[in-house]
Amino acid sequence: MARTRKRRMMNQINVVPYIDVTLVLLVIFMVTAPMTNPGVVELPGAGQSLNQPKLPPVVVTVKKNGNTELDGKTMQRDELLLAIRSVLAKSPERSVVIAADKSVKYEDVIGVMDLLKTNKVDKVGLLLKPL
Repeated sequence: MARTRKRRMMNQINVVPYIDVTLVLLVIFMVTAPMTNPGVVELPGAGQSLNQPKLPPVVVTVKKNGNTELDGKTMQRDELLLAIRSVLAKSPERSVVIAADKSVKYEDVIGVMDLLKTNKVDKVGLLLKPL
């Protein structure tokens, strides 16, 4: 006489297969993530087609220590503004570019740019090294 046992209903879920699948997907994403390059931005070429100004720009240099220079002379910001105004009074079509060392704080560069913009120097830009 063989008795058939009644199977009890199990009230637990076996999550081990789900963990295995999750770990396999994690490994796949970790291996493939460095191979993707989502941050590439292709900039348009502008070096040859732009009209070059007839007069060279006025170059304001911001050094590592935060000093500002104009034509190799270290100046305070108010002196710098007066010197730039006198240069632009003679030739108003000239532009002003800021050449800053790459280790200079962003705040210092923006401070010089803001000083020029608030004092109505319209043509202000940043000097970059071409690649």
